[in-house]
Amino acid sequence: MIQVFIGYDPREALAYSVLAYSIHARATQPVSVAPIMLSQLGGIMTRERHPLQSTDFSFSRFLTPYLSGYDGWSVFMDCDMLMLDDVAGLFAQRDERYAVMVVKHDHVPKEQRKFLDQPQTAYQKKNWSSVMLFNNAKCRALTPDYVNTASGLELHQFKWLGDDALIGAIPDRWNHLVGYSAPRSDASLVHYTLGGPYFAEYRDCEYSAEWRQELAAMQRVDQRGG
Repeated sequence: MIQVFIGYDPREALAYSVLAYSIHARATQPVSVAPIMLSQLGGIMTRERHPLQSTDFSFSRFLTPYLSGYDGWSVFMDCDMLMLDDVAGLFAQRDERYAVMVVKHDHVPKEQRKFLDQPQTAYQKKNWSSVMLFNNAKCRALTPDYVNTASGLELHQFKWLGDDALIGAIPDRWNHLVGYSAPRSDASLVHYTLGGPYFAEYRDCEYSAEWRQELAAMQRVDQRGG
C-alpha cells in the first residue's frame, strides 16, 4: 500500500479533493490518501499559528513519519497540486540511502504576496518540502514535540537531519512549479504554488485546463436506466 498524506486547508478544500481524485484515478497500485487536518490533530499539533504561516499544514506536514508509525515509506504533498501520472512512479524513486527525498528546486520568489493574499517568504530550499518521500524510520527526530517547537527554517531546511547528504533528489517533473519552472507538457505532478485555477486570478494559468478537466471527471455521475 502506497501511503500518501496531503496537507489540508479548509480554504482549499476543493483543491484537496481534486488532487486526491487525480491520484486514485491514475494509480496502478493500492494507494491510501489521507488529509493532514488540524481538526484531527488535537493534542498532537499544539503550536500557535505563525504570522508567516500561509497554510494550515505549513508545519503539520512534518508529522507524516509520526502518523506513519515511523515505518516504511510515505509521501507528503501540498494540496494545491494535480497528479497527471501514476503515483507508483513517484513511490518507485525511494532509495534506502536517504531519509527524505525531494525535488531540489532553486526557487527564489520575487513577489511579496501569493494566493489569498498570503505573505511570500524566500529561504534556502524553498518548496523542497512541498513534495517529500519520507523514509520514516530515519525521520524519528520528527516527534510531535519537535514539530511543535522547532522554527520554520529548522523544519523546512531539514536541519533535523543533521546532514544534507541524507536528502535524496527526485526528478523535477514530480514537482513542477507553475509560474516558476519553465513551461513543459510532460509534468507528472503539477504544483500551483502561486495559486490554482480554482482562484479567479489564476484561472488561466499553466495546466488550468487539465485541472478543470479533472474536476469535471470527479463530479461525473453516470445515469443508468433501471
